[in-house]
Amino acid sequence: MDMLIGEYRNTLDEKGRILFPSKLRAVLQENELVITQGLDHCLMLFTIEEWESLNEKIVGSASLFSAQKSLVMRRFIAPAQKIEFDKTGRLSIPQSLREYASLSGECVVLGINKYMELWDAESYKDYLEKTESSFQQAAESMSDILL
Repeated sequence: MDMLIGEYRNTLDEKGRILFPSKLRAVLQENELVITQGLDHCLMLFTIEEWESLNEKIVGSASLFSAQKSLVMRRFIAPAQKIEFDKTGRLSIPQSLREYASLSGECVVLGINKYMELWDAESYKDYLEKTESSFQQAAESMSDILL
């Protein structure tokens, strides 16, 4: 599978559907994805293959008696759902996940190599503004692998 990359904007319709970017759909080899809660109140989308691999690693390393691992399982694994593209290339975003990410109106889809993120456009703008100084520091900390 090619890399899932790029930033795209589309509108969530009144039924909770979003037209998925054709450039990302072209990379995908299947008609369904797994969607779940992400960090910073965005949603994360994975191919079935990538989700199964990640899920196996998380669940395989989890312990019923580890509060941190249980938290990740409850907040990341439990809310995950399979969703399918309709004939026009739209995805119907489950209501509970729309509420979690405050999705309404304009949305941003980010391709981040092996997974994608779905953001409310205004929330994403706020996130970028709030993390600008942190981004500078993070980029500098990676100077040994960049260029």
